[in-house]
Amino acid sequence: MRAAVVQLLATPDVAAAQAAADRLVREAAAAGARLVLLPEKWSVLGRDDDVAAGAQPADGTAVTWARETAVELGIDLFAGSVALRREDGRQQNTALHVSPDGRLTAYGKLHLFDADVAGTRYRESDREVAGDGLVTTTLADDARTSVGMTVCYDLRFPELHRALAVRGARIITVPAAFTERTTQAHWEILLRARAIENGVFVLAANQHGEHAPGVRSGGRSMIVDPWGTVLAEAPDQDEAVVLADLDLDRVDAVREGLPVLRQRRADVAAALAGLPAGELAAAWDTAAPEASTAGGGTAPGVTGDASAAAGPGERA
Repeated sequence: MRAAVVQLLATPDVAAAQAAADRLVREAAAAGARLVLLPEKWSVLGRDDDVAAGAQPADGTAVTWARETAVELGIDLFAGSVALRREDGRQQNTALHVSPDGRLTAYGKLHLFDADVAGTRYRESDREVAGDGLVTTTLADDARTSVGMTVCYDLRFPELHRALAVRGARIITVPAAFTERTTQAHWEILLRARAIENGVFVLAANQHGEHAPGVRSGGRSMIVDPWGTVLAEAPDQDEAVVLADLDLDRVDAVREGLPVLRQRRADVAAALAGLPAGELAAAWDTAAPEASTAGGGTAPGVTGDASAAAGPGERA
């Protein structure tokens, strides 16, 4: 299967951003890509007021364009993410997958970017509403390949990617607008780690360039295989289409050789899943870890009822 990730520069000019996305998606499809991924907030990006002004309803031009284009080109179009405007006036950063028959799957970004980077404070939670669940979707290929959907800052939360892999994802999509600073320092490391940990292909489309004065994304859009090898990477420029052929049998080969998904400790996973929200760290007694015993028992340092039933499962 040929896949493409699109690198572009969105600004407060919504019409220009959509025109660029349309041109680059068509370029990818013409090169044989059957799966195409756009970056986070490809339809508008800039300062907070710019994004708010360019946010759209669920039946706005961005979603309408994505549905029409996927059907016309006969592709699985992962239309990055779009700032959708809710009736209460707040936004939700929503990733979209449109299949060739026009079926739409949406995922609300789970982890909002509230962080301080290089002297700049980001507080997405001031204006955005987080999603409320994991989402996998299915490609239109013969194997009905499962894809896990994420957005940008989600990349820093490995438990999300593990849950997607356990639920069957063989590909994980990462539309992003990683800051220039964090792209340089962390982007490739995190993408390769998520691929290696879960034996999945990772498709990552990042924005590149200056969206507004002082607001920059770092690019380096790439495709990573389940072994952690970078198959293709975008050059240092505002627009690029990056292509790679995905051998999905590679997922099975890597997972057979390194069977980490099979070897997960169910007791540890259950103990962690049984914790109240926000109490993940409490499962690990780092001050006084206990030695494991030959006769079994709980994992070193794990507290809680190991027999508990497992729960539901950036801009950086």
